[in-house]
Amino acid sequence: MKNLTLIIPAKNESECLPIVLDEIKILECKKKIILEATDHETIDSIKDHECEIIYQNQKGYGDALITGINNVETDYLCIFNADGSFDPKYLREMLIKCENYDYVFATRYLKGGGSDDDTFLTKFGNYFFSNLGKILFSLKLSDILFTYILGKTHSFKSLNLSCKDFCLCVEIPIKAKRNNQNYFEISHQERKRIAGKKKVNEFQDGFKILIYMLKEFLKF
Repeated sequence: MKNLTLIIPAKNESECLPIVLDEIKILECKKKIILEATDHETIDSIKDHECEIIYQNQKGYGDALITGINNVETDYLCIFNADGSFDPKYLREMLIKCENYDYVFATRYLKGGGSDDDTFLTKFGNYFFSNLGKILFSLKLSDILFTYILGKTHSFKSLNLSCKDFCLCVEIPIKAKRNNQNYFEISHQERKRIAGKKKVNEFQDGFKILIYMLKEFLKF
C-alpha cells in the first residue's frame, strides 16, 4: 500500500484522531492530516504520531479535501474520516479494485453494508440525494453522500474540485460522470464515531447540496 495516501480531514478531533492514527499505523501508506492552523488541540494530540500535517488556507470540509488532494504524490488516494467511523479493513480490497476503475465508492446500503452511526435523517437524506443523482445525472450510486472514496490521484485532480463545504460530497461523483470516469461500489459497515456529534447540519447542508445539484443540472 505504499502507493496510497490517506487524506484525513480533521476539525476538533483531538479525542478521535489519535485513536484512528494508532489503528492505521501498521498500514504502509502515507497519512496526511488536513486541518486549520488554529486547531491547536487537535494538532497537539497527534504530535507523537507518524503523519504529515497540512494546514488549509480556508475553512470547510471541502476545502480540507481539496487541499489534501492537491498535496498527494502517490498513485492512489483515499478520503478517510478522523472520527473512527471508517473501517480501514476495506482499504486493501478497495485499492485492488481501483486498479480497473477511477474510483471505488464505499456504500452502507448494498448487501453486506450497514451503519452503526446512521440516523433516520441521514439515512433519508442519502436515499433522497442518491436517487436525485440517478435522475439528474444518471449516477449509479446508492450512498452518494458517503465520502469513503478511494481513487486514482490523477483522476481526482482532473476534477478541478471547487466546493469548500459538504457539497463536495456530490461534486466528486457528478464531475466524475461528466468526465466519463468509471467507478465501482463496495459494501461497507460504518462504525459508530468515537466521540462527538456529526459536523453536518442535516437541514442547512442538505439545502446547500440540493441547490448545488440543481444548479449543476441546469448547466447542461
